[in-house]
Amino acid sequence: MKLPLSHPIILDGGMGRELQQMGAPFAQPQWSAQALIEAPHFVSKAHQRFLQAGAQVITTNAYALVPFHIGEPCFNEQGSELIQLAARLAKECTKQYPSALVAGCLPPVLGSYRPDLFTPEQAAPLLEKLIVNQQADVDFWLAETISSIEEARVIKARTATTAQTTWLAFTVSDEIKSTATLRSGELVYDAVTEIAGDNVSAILFNCSNTDVMESALIVAKQALNDLGLADNVQLGVYANSFTPITDLHQANDSVTEIRQDITPEVYRDLATTWLAAGATIIGGCCGISPQHIEALASLRLAG
Repeated sequence: MKLPLSHPIILDGGMGRELQQMGAPFAQPQWSAQALIEAPHFVSKAHQRFLQAGAQVITTNAYALVPFHIGEPCFNEQGSELIQLAARLAKECTKQYPSALVAGCLPPVLGSYRPDLFTPEQAAPLLEKLIVNQQADVDFWLAETISSIEEARVIKARTATTAQTTWLAFTVSDEIKSTATLRSGELVYDAVTEIAGDNVSAILFNCSNTDVMESALIVAKQALNDLGLADNVQLGVYANSFTPITDLHQANDSVTEIRQDITPEVYRDLATTWLAAGATIIGGCCGISPQHIEALASLRLAG
């Protein structure tokens, strides 16, 4: 990785909805992969918009490059080429921003919000293809929207064999509870205790409702303190602006509704509570635009 970034580190926002807003090819089930396949210049333009807004990290547009989104035939025939393209486009976009980093996206390879579908045997070859075809162009790994400890464990073990460190982002239940849980129902405390450390240098929470992020951070910070890792593992948040996602949600059934009340100013104010709770990394997931990221970047400038 390049020289460490100063805090707070600003991530980019939601690639899929930005592509949709730009008029790029965009529909379920291909999601953000459709633009990469049909009009990759839109992907580069989206990366550039986030960088111009103040993002210090952009994530490769590889989230939907799995059979769950593009189908088995396309993945088998074009998967390697498309994954390489996603990494290369991101790398090229950072040439004008020498301090910016490229995060290699490692998505939930068997489906978002579906811990019930995950098996290590099915996941391993998909994860392998994503890693092998991105590793030459990325500064670190960002495992996103991970719903269970088992899935995180598999990713941690495989990325430990690479030259890059790993940031692992869990998606947590959108239901307000007495203690934060993953989509699997497992405790956030247990997930952090199991996964943090070694090659996992940051634990984040993503693609969940803004209202549940602070409680997840508080639990995660306690877990890191109990492990003695508070000085070694960073915490972060990049929430979505979706309406709450239930346990019965089917990620490919429709395009989820965006909340209109999560304006850039509201999102910035929410981010201040995440920073106060221990986050040193902030950004956005689905529905979070370059305007939101610009508002987050103002916090860094103010600091």
